[in-house]
Amino acid sequence: MKGTTHLAIGIAIGVVGAATHPITPKNAAVFLVVAAFSALAADLDGTSLLSGKLTKAARLIRELLLWGGMLLAGSVVYLYAARGSFYPLYTAGAAAVLLLGLLSRNGAIRNALVSAIGAILLYIGYKSEMNWLMGLGLYIAWVPWLNHRGLTHTVWAVIAWGAIGWSLEQQLGIQGVAYTAICGYVSHLVADTLTPSGVKWLYPLTKKTFKLPFM
Repeated sequence: MKGTTHLAIGIAIGVVGAATHPITPKNAAVFLVVAAFSALAADLDGTSLLSGKLTKAARLIRELLLWGGMLLAGSVVYLYAARGSFYPLYTAGAAAVLLLGLLSRNGAIRNALVSAIGAILLYIGYKSEMNWLMGLGLYIAWVPWLNHRGLTHTVWAVIAWGAIGWSLEQQLGIQGVAYTAICGYVSHLVADTLTPSGVKWLYPLTKKTFKLPFM
């Protein structure tokens, strides 16, 4: 299912959450952001609305590695041909950069960028003693390397996400945040269950795919 559809569902859940609790600008913003992000988070294991923007950055990094590697390699050749000078460390560095550019893929670089963001959030959460941010950072750093619609699309992920939501609720003191986070995340899995590909809700206990292909 398209990310925009998941986002729309998440926003709708956020509106309901805000409407069923004391309405203040802060509460409304929290419910909307939590629900919308929760509805998209499961797709961080692949290209999604949350990570898709990093694809351009990943492509740029790969091109910089390729062109940088070729420029460095050209410099090595020039120094040797014009001056007869050979620098082993410089040559090894040029070869490493060029090989990295040739072997790397946009997807892997994008995943690394997402993981870096997660690591930063994990560190900030640790320094600030915010357990929910540590959990969120760990989630973001880990899931890009998982198979799409694998562990992020299971009941275990829902439980983990609920724990992050509960920790956030305790810190903010806004009742209903955890429930909204869970509903947002579950909405993603339910929506994907309605597609032909379905969802492996109980993976890895079973690889059975649950689906009601209405879409």
